[in-house]
Amino acid sequence: MRKLVYYVGVSIDGYIAGPGGEFDFYPESPAYSAWMTGEFPDTVPTHMRTGDVPNARFDTVLMGRGSYEPAFKYGITSPFAHLRQYVVSSTLGPVDDPAVTVVKDDPLSLVRELKQQDGMDIWLCGGGKLAGTLLPEIDEMVVKSYPVVAGAGVSVFDGEFDPTLFTPVKRESFDNGALVTWFSRA
Repeated sequence: MRKLVYYVGVSIDGYIAGPGGEFDFYPESPAYSAWMTGEFPDTVPTHMRTGDVPNARFDTVLMGRGSYEPAFKYGITSPFAHLRQYVVSSTLGPVDDPAVTVVKDDPLSLVRELKQQDGMDIWLCGGGKLAGTLLPEIDEMVVKSYPVVAGAGVSVFDGEFDPTLFTPVKRESFDNGALVTWFSRA
């Protein structure tokens, strides 16, 4: 069965983006960027991919409106054209792109349905409200922890109090101070 994987970057204080959706404050390095692109090529937006790179892990992406809008503001209606794209939002109007499906409600049912279909894993791109809603269905997390305090913004999980145990299974460290940790549902 397919897994729902929350692949996300987070600050020391638990934010995935700033109050205005900013995500450019995470420290980068060429070695780290090369590793991420090689390890998770599916998560690179289509317009930034080089060559004909096959999907390695994911064939579907779920994102909230806040994760979708940065590309949409620049006229990119299909930021991950190499994946099946679902945008979960009760406020986003129709998107004039057949490659993007807007889901107005019940993302839990959508995920349960997608998990039953054949295919690769499903990438939960963000945001925090969507992650909070989908927590019961998250099978794995790949958390990119950055050595920066954001101070405010979009929380990595925004939902009801629901302690859910995950087990760390692997960790990598990088020259920019980032740690990437793989977690499986306990």
